[in-house]
Amino acid sequence: MNEEDLILHDALAHNSIIQGAILSKAKRKPFKHNDMGHLENELQKLRQKFRRVLIVVEGVYSMDGDICKLPELINLKEKYNAILMVDEAHSIGTIGKNGRGVTSYFGVDPKSVDILMGTLSKSLNSCGGYIAGSKDFITYLRYNSPGFIFSVGMTPANAAAALASLTLCETGDALFQKLTDNHTYFLEGLKKLGVNTGESYDTPVIPLITGNSEKALEFSEVLFRNGINAMPIVYPAVKENEARLRFFISAAHTKEELQITLETIKENLSILIDNRIASKL
Repeated sequence: MNEEDLILHDALAHNSIIQGAILSKAKRKPFKHNDMGHLENELQKLRQKFRRVLIVVEGVYSMDGDICKLPELINLKEKYNAILMVDEAHSIGTIGKNGRGVTSYFGVDPKSVDILMGTLSKSLNSCGGYIAGSKDFITYLRYNSPGFIFSVGMTPANAAAALASLTLCETGDALFQKLTDNHTYFLEGLKKLGVNTGESYDTPVIPLITGNSEKALEFSEVLFRNGINAMPIVYPAVKENEARLRFFISAAHTKEELQITLETIKENLSILIDNRIASKL
């Protein structure tokens, strides 16, 4: 992408995507989160004004725990002759058959997506990342991207760790069934408590939205003193009224641990209540 091109990205795309877009020198414009109608409106207005248009989304959104609308995105990119890129940092190893990601989750051919990329530092227990696309595209990147031309290869230990994780994923679906059971149990438990979990569904990324940075920090500290590590996400990482705690549920968690967490949250819900309301109770 360069000055002749346009990058349309989801409004909640990770900052690394936005920084990459800025470095490309292309024009950049966000579309409303997961709003395919708004995206199509932008494509209708802008597609003919640019040489290339790149649509960039996340497979699973790292702050909200919801999933991109991949089938609709593929239809739009084909209709308007655009390029589609999906960041699978939080979807690889968490959704789809054996953790194969968002294309598997929706049952679509991975080749329908022009660029699939992700990290090895989360579900795959290593360091670094990967990018997948057509042979011509990968060859182009190898010979034209400064970060690749002068970089060194992965260490054998990192490569082995990532390969071992992938091999474990392919051994069966027991881990992923346990993961699904755990994050479904925890999300349903939070909803029963009446807290705001945003748009999270079908993923192990589960926010507890406090709507206030100070409350998020205080609530996180209370949980930490009770042996629960849920980091606060505060302004400017998110809007002030969207400040939150973010829970990452794994297959290694036990139902007992999840239940203790839910009970601890319930016992300290008064922190999330507006002080003016609390003073009247």
